[in-house]
Amino acid sequence: MAFDAMFLKAMTEELAEHGESGRIMKIHQPFSHELVLYIRKNRENKRLLISSHPSYARIQWTDDIPENPATPPMFCMLLRKYLEGAIIESITQLPNERILQFSIRGKDDIGENRFCDLFVEIMGRHSNITLVDRAKNVIVDCIKHVSPAQNSYRTLLPGATYVLPPATDKLHPFEVTSEQILDRLDFPAGRIDKQLVQNFAGFSPLLAREIVFRAGNLTADSLVAAFFEVIGLVNDHLGSAAVPNEWRIQNKEDYYFFPLRHVDAEITEFANLSTLLDHFYIGKARRDRVHQFAHDLEKLLSNELARSRLKIEKLENTLLETEKADVYRIQGELLTANLHLMERGMEEITVENFYDDMKKMTIPLDTRKTPSANAQSYFSRYQKLRNAVEVVKEQIALTKEEIAYLESVESQLETSGPQDVEEIRQELAEQGYLRYKQKKGSRKKATLPTPEKYTSSTGLTILVGKNNKQNDYLTNKLARNNEYWFHVKDLPGSHVVIQSSTPDDASITEAAMIAAYYSKARLSATVPVDGTLVKHVKKPNGAKPGYVIYDNQTTYFVTPDEKLVLALKN
Repeated sequence: MAFDAMFLKAMTEELAEHGESGRIMKIHQPFSHELVLYIRKNRENKRLLISSHPSYARIQWTDDIPENPATPPMFCMLLRKYLEGAIIESITQLPNERILQFSIRGKDDIGENRFCDLFVEIMGRHSNITLVDRAKNVIVDCIKHVSPAQNSYRTLLPGATYVLPPATDKLHPFEVTSEQILDRLDFPAGRIDKQLVQNFAGFSPLLAREIVFRAGNLTADSLVAAFFEVIGLVNDHLGSAAVPNEWRIQNKEDYYFFPLRHVDAEITEFANLSTLLDHFYIGKARRDRVHQFAHDLEKLLSNELARSRLKIEKLENTLLETEKADVYRIQGELLTANLHLMERGMEEITVENFYDDMKKMTIPLDTRKTPSANAQSYFSRYQKLRNAVEVVKEQIALTKEEIAYLESVESQLETSGPQDVEEIRQELAEQGYLRYKQKKGSRKKATLPTPEKYTSSTGLTILVGKNNKQNDYLTNKLARNNEYWFHVKDLPGSHVVIQSSTPDDASITEAAMIAAYYSKARLSATVPVDGTLVKHVKKPNGAKPGYVIYDNQTTYFVTPDEKLVLALKN
């Protein structure tokens, strides 16, 4: 885990610099696992993100502004009562633990000082945020409740005594001696990195692997030297001697607060830890939030696509059957020409096929039917299949159109923000795929869709439809005829419009890149994107939302670049 106790040690200094003696002005809980505290210090406002998410637990300053629910959760309302307007006296890390303690001084209902501690535990799926009454050491409330049945040692419920996680016999890495290090390690047993994690407080597997790598040819002396070298780097970071960084190995990203030698990959450096965490987590956290909001929609789309693809398969099999129509007609005519040779009760008859050089053809018969009824049954099959051809072709076309539409919605969900999911839900309800229930207390006037806004490197405004409602509004209502329109070629994706009749080459390239990024081809190396004037884009009558046809296009080939796209976003 990259966010280990050593990372938190470095992060604590960054938090203390801007947080200690600051006043908590506002508290939001945009998602079930996340808090955002607005803290004012030295006439500057900063947003502190505290996440107890099972996969993305962290604490940092953030520039992200997630949308808040209309009604704040109970935990958020309680924190507002206790903490809004309060002063953060200190921010301290429990030694070598992934636990941070905020000592907070506020006022109670009658204006008397009230002292609380906010404990933030960054422990994977066991992460939690707990408010404790300092005088009584009693839990006021926590973001995740843990009953005695779940944990007999620690009960995390309102009114329970707050107990820290059980202490271990691990050594303090900043106070240990060479002799103590070697006394705890068993070189013949191997897996020295695992032994380091088991014996020294605050060590993660990532940090342990770095020590072993720096030791080179493992000996007692080289390991001890590498141990103190790495511990020195941890301390050096507190003086800003190291640069936080991120890397990617075989599509797996990770990060740490100083460069690691055992990581042989391209390194991206950041000015501070919070900037690093924003860059690393914002996309992942947003996708996770969308998954929480849209899990039912993802399942619905998956089921509808499976049903439509099965329907296509059956229709195509039926179409193959229709190719036998002429065979049935020929068999009917041959039976009619040979009625004099047939008798009731025959299972089959072999006749000469005057359509195929008088070759012999064996035709199965129904023993219950008369000779003329057998001939008529083949003509009936022929007529039925011939009539079915047009119907089947029409159904195949309609089903393919439906698949294209469902795939476009599925693609949009992958890049949507939580605020876009509600529009997609409404759209699917309007199309008859689900019943839409308006949330209680949300009787607001219908608002127009709001396409996402970007600014090109040369200052031109670029608008992007993040769902089909936005696509339709952008292309058919908002955009002007002489403005430039872009869409990925032959794949589901967003409509993109440059609000200019004379865009420069840089803006055109960037708009095309945005169109490629917000499409099913976002992971491809080279993506064809069509660009044309809005006046050449038409929506056929009765077409599905977001579907258009266009002409007079120019095709641009671009490579989607997530960093550039996000940099252009307003």
